[in-house]
Amino acid sequence: MLHLASQSPRRRDLLARLGLPFGRVDVDVPEVRGVDEPAADYVLRVAGDKARAGFDALGRDDAVVLGADTEVVLDGEVFGKPRDAADAAAMLQRLSERTHQVISAVVLVGAGRQVHDVVVTDVTFDTLDEATIAAYVASGEPHGKAGAYAIQGGAELFVTRMAGSHSAVVGLPLQQTAALLRSFGLDPRPFAALDAGA
Repeated sequence: MLHLASQSPRRRDLLARLGLPFGRVDVDVPEVRGVDEPAADYVLRVAGDKARAGFDALGRDDAVVLGADTEVVLDGEVFGKPRDAADAAAMLQRLSERTHQVISAVVLVGAGRQVHDVVVTDVTFDTLDEATIAAYVASGEPHGKAGAYAIQGGAELFVTRMAGSHSAVVGLPLQQTAALLRSFGLDPRPFAALDAGA
C-alpha cells in the first residue's frame, strides 16, 4: 500500500488528486544542508531520508512510501521556512523583482527499490513594496512555507511568470509523481471520480 511520509496538508491534498488510496506515516527527519552541498542534492537527500524513514517505521515489505521536499532557492541560497515575521519579510524583500527557483524532489521507496525525480521551476516575482509585504506577512500565510510564500494562496498575485510545474511549487509535482507511481505498478486515476459521474 502507498504511504505518504509527510505532515504537509498541501502535499496530502495534491497526492489525493491522483485517485490512489494512501496512508500517512509521520517521520521526523533533520533538514540541515551540508556545507557546499548543491541545493538540488540537498532537496533530493531530504526527500529520500523521509521516504526511507517512513518505510523503516512501517516495517512492511509490501509498503511503498513517498517522500518529498520542496525548497525555494535564490542565487544558490536555500530559503527554508521563516523563523518569524521579520525573517519572512526579509525573504520576500529579496524575492521581489527577481527570478528564483523552486526545487521539488519526490522519492518512492519500496522493498529493495527506490526511484526519484527532481523538478526545478523558475518563478518570477513582481515588485513587492513594504506595505504589500507587511500585509502578506500579517495574514499568517508565510508561516511554515518555504520561501515565506504559498503560490496556491495570496502569493499567486506576486507571480509575473512561471516556467515549470505549478504543483511542484505547491509541494508535489503531480505529473512526475504519477510516472514514478506507475513504475511501481500503481495506477493513478485522477479522473476516476469524473468517470464515475459520466
